[in-house]
Amino acid sequence: MVASSCCVPGCAADVASAAPAGVPLCAGHVTLVADAAAEHLGVEDVLPGPCPMCGSRIGVRFPTGIVCAVCEWRYGEVPDADLAPPRVDVVYYLRMRDDFGDRIKIGTTTNPRQRLAAIPQQELLGFERGDRTLERRRHAQFAATRYAGTEWFRVTPELLEHVGVVAAGVSDPWELHARWRSEALALRG
Repeated sequence: MVASSCCVPGCAADVASAAPAGVPLCAGHVTLVADAAAEHLGVEDVLPGPCPMCGSRIGVRFPTGIVCAVCEWRYGEVPDADLAPPRVDVVYYLRMRDDFGDRIKIGTTTNPRQRLAAIPQQELLGFERGDRTLERRRHAQFAATRYAGTEWFRVTPELLEHVGVVAAGVSDPWELHARWRSEALALRG
């Protein structure tokens, strides 16, 4: 037998045509359920402006507001200018092809944009989250191909394989760095 009135106790309204199959709800209760579900399911959309934390232009719109799709920063909230930016140490891999050959630099920094702007290079291959300790491990790992007294290494299949693992699934190393910065900021509270 098909119910003709809403199944919510105390409600005698007729079942809405939009009610989910098998759940006899009136139009008012269907709307309440849809509103409750919408609070948990966002719709991807373009942000009104770039995210102040990572620069992304893609957001997720919820009834309660918009968050960045990359770093989940709530759009419209202004970062506290009194707080120093979060520290994110990275090991970077840069490729250079010139008269000296095909080589890769393995270095570390907390400010990659500034550091990489100061280094002649042709291609940023990837970032690996870590500090000088990790950088020293990578230098030791590839020591056999290191140009003496520098942070530059000859390109070898082993080094390229390692860089491939570091960069796996990352189309743009800067997006990964932005996510790390956002995570560090979120953990700081």
